[in-house]
Amino acid sequence: MNRRQFLGTSAVLPLAATLPRSAFAEAKPEEGPFGSSYVRQLARNLASRPFEAPDEKLPDPLRDLTYDQYRSIRFLPERALWRADKLPFEVQFFHRGFYYKNRVDIYEVANGRAVPVKYRRDDFSFGDKMPRLPEGDLGFAGFRIHAPMNRPDYFDEVCVFLGASYFRAVAKGEIYGLSARGLSIDTGEPKGEEFPVFKAFWLEKPAPNATSMVVHALLDSKSAAASYRFTLRPGETTVFDVEASLYPRADLAHAGLAPMTSMFFFGPNDRKEVDDFRPAVHDSDGLAIHNGRAEQLWRPLSNPRDLQTSTFADLNPRGFGLMQREKKYVAFQDLESRFERRPSLWVEPIGNWGEGSVVLFEIPTTEEIHDNIAAFWRPKTPLKAKSENNFTYRLHWGPDAPKADSLARFTRTGVGAGPADSKLFVLELAGEKLKGVDPNSVKGLVVAEKSEIKNIVTQPNPETGGWRLSFQCAVKDAPVELRAVLLQGDIPLSEVWLYRWAP
Repeated sequence: MNRRQFLGTSAVLPLAATLPRSAFAEAKPEEGPFGSSYVRQLARNLASRPFEAPDEKLPDPLRDLTYDQYRSIRFLPERALWRADKLPFEVQFFHRGFYYKNRVDIYEVANGRAVPVKYRRDDFSFGDKMPRLPEGDLGFAGFRIHAPMNRPDYFDEVCVFLGASYFRAVAKGEIYGLSARGLSIDTGEPKGEEFPVFKAFWLEKPAPNATSMVVHALLDSKSAAASYRFTLRPGETTVFDVEASLYPRADLAHAGLAPMTSMFFFGPNDRKEVDDFRPAVHDSDGLAIHNGRAEQLWRPLSNPRDLQTSTFADLNPRGFGLMQREKKYVAFQDLESRFERRPSLWVEPIGNWGEGSVVLFEIPTTEEIHDNIAAFWRPKTPLKAKSENNFTYRLHWGPDAPKADSLARFTRTGVGAGPADSKLFVLELAGEKLKGVDPNSVKGLVVAEKSEIKNIVTQPNPETGGWRLSFQCAVKDAPVELRAVLLQGDIPLSEVWLYRWAP
């Protein structure tokens, strides 16, 4: 999928009383009573049946739309769900067509009952570039949720669910950047990736004074089915509380939990063969990890020549995410894309996730329109067929991750040529931990695999109010794995910087 095209776009009752009889037999949603376990039971029953490919049948005029024609299809804001009720949340819907062929069933849940949201042609404007479309129920491809976030008299777009199991969100003052997914399967494997899809959603009608909204989702794929419950809270940081129940049809050795995808084209650490007026182009500049050993890790992203996979083994991670730490316009100088306003996405596991790894994929790209970065949690033990696997986590969309403590953070990684075929690394740091510290007591600890480190220099940076750590790395064999930290005696002043340099 072309990334730029993608960017363009409660009552709880006993289970036996709430699940329609046909749902047990057919594992398909329908109108009727809705309880807290309804979607989970649907997913469980769906996984016990052979996989059925999603409905992608479209009339020729919709299947053959150009990008501009699809962009001209607009949902009319005055027809938004709950607009007439003057509630704190509203929902608008996406038409099927172009890349978005899958039909997605959408239900409104109110007073313990689920009722389908009906497709109405009159809810859309089609512009003057559209061919004549057939009558009838053409269906929805997804939806977006609006709420007053930046000012009380305007409903901002908070999040969107559109395409496979992708969704994205923003916080106050931000614009869309990276995406999350419900589930990834076989990402980066030679046999090819499997793309699960959200096939149905249930939108709980919010109360008049609600500050959160609940969305239920049913996911299906050749190898697994799953249910999701998202509780959305827009704000300075937009938070999703996620409850997921996963039911594999087959053993899943390469499942990715809480997956996310982003874009890194170039930056001060990596702009080889780039002829561009801008200093940097990226939606995320690094992977941050707070592991189960209470270490805080920072891994700057790169656009490699060849596919790179990095695995960070852990036990019960405290959090991880793809971050956009650079927040200054001058770092990008792009008046259209405004990369400094792109959100970071932090995953906070709730409860113990056991043994596994945070996995990072960096994929070569020659254009900024492609998402070439992926990260997720992979359990060490494969998820067994016919098992039930429950995961709870919190997604923080916003300017930063929740701060664990006062350790200084790496804010910039610069890489350039050094003497005698070496590389010069210049790292900038900032944080309260560095303020007022005696410069004579600070040292940089840098280690490298298969390489020699020389000329380690630490010094305050009066221009930023932070510190700078620089060193030279003699490059003989590549790739080179690097690790650096700022210390006062034996006490860490900073998080741990990790980097893989490759030619």
